[in-house]
Amino acid sequence: MPSETTNGVRRAVITGCGAVSPNGIGRERFWSACRDGVSGIRRIGLFDPSSLSCRIAGEIAGFEPERHLSHKDRGHVSRAVPLAIAASEEALADAGVSPDLLELEERRRFGVILGTGGGGLEFTERMYGLWYGGESRKASVYTIPSSTPGTLSSELSMRFGLRAMSHVLSTGCTSSTDALGYSLQAIRAGTVDRILTGGVDAPIAHGILAAFCLMRVVTPSWNDQPARGSRPFSADRDGFVPGEGSWMFVVEERSHALARGARIYAEIAGYGSTCEAFHRVRLDENGEEPARAMTLALTDAGAEPSDVQFVNLHGTSTELNDRIETRAVRRAFGSASDRLACSALKSMIGHPQGASGAAGVAETILAMRDGWLPPTINLDPPDPACDLDYVPNRGRPGAIETALCNCIGFGSKNSALVLRRGPGAGQ
Repeated sequence: MPSETTNGVRRAVITGCGAVSPNGIGRERFWSACRDGVSGIRRIGLFDPSSLSCRIAGEIAGFEPERHLSHKDRGHVSRAVPLAIAASEEALADAGVSPDLLELEERRRFGVILGTGGGGLEFTERMYGLWYGGESRKASVYTIPSSTPGTLSSELSMRFGLRAMSHVLSTGCTSSTDALGYSLQAIRAGTVDRILTGGVDAPIAHGILAAFCLMRVVTPSWNDQPARGSRPFSADRDGFVPGEGSWMFVVEERSHALARGARIYAEIAGYGSTCEAFHRVRLDENGEEPARAMTLALTDAGAEPSDVQFVNLHGTSTELNDRIETRAVRRAFGSASDRLACSALKSMIGHPQGASGAAGVAETILAMRDGWLPPTINLDPPDPACDLDYVPNRGRPGAIETALCNCIGFGSKNSALVLRRGPGAGQ
């Protein structure tokens, strides 16, 4: 099929979206909660957290893995697998794509690129518990492949019969932003026509949270008020709240989508990524490289800072991240910063690690669709050093034609995406 291009470049658009989130299972429940500023953070129920300093998380209540995997298969994979399958099923249905009806050549042009930070670490921890607890007979024979991050995308490829590339991006908190960026590049290159992409992480396990507590990066202060625990840009923030979830998309070449009459949420117009090469977990105070990632994404999209109405922020709720991200936005957007609406989704869902970027993209395309700026909740009292418009505590109407989604990760990584409604998008 001939491709509709701009300056000879194939274009990538989002035609399907699925979400399994702490504040709502299903795309529309997730978005309703985001619109209304509803937190999904609660006391941890997946294990007894009483020995930990942080006992709350963005944990998905009521999720039933057996609805998406057989009971037998469930014992051989991490929690991330059914989360990713559930979000993918919704995204495919939303895009009007039935994998069972695809011809072989269509399957060979339909890839999977998945972002995850921890991959199967939760599963590995469970298996080690069985081995070292004297119950090795209960351990899965698939412990090695199911603990390997790369197998996650294979689970989706096998589930839906998709035969193009099956890749996992694991770059820390920027993982799913990078997965969407690589999807854009694959569409542009003509390697594929469609990609199932997004992010998943399920890091709520005792050993993982104990390690976060040891690093003193999670909040110990809000165990009795979980919904108030994630506080990006607030003066009294003292650490992030761990989270889990999956946000998946069908991304396809634009003329391909238009030819089959698909509804288009947005175009992925630009991608930029940098590394500060600075520290394992800290950020350089100057914010230069996070700003440069945003600028690269804008340049890739052919956009100016003044074209952007909305920025979906990384906004972890750590003192350092929020302050430096604010500085980076101001550095990238200059005089346009004061009229930007910004939002920190993690105030409502916690920090889902490598799935963060996909979560932000899902919120942003639904905000574009409905003309609504989602809030940053728990912004009381605000930090004077964080001086952008974070849409504090209550959402408000606002048209979004062009948006930027930003992510910052451990290991000095920074990635950003530019989304655009544009001609043919949002129809």
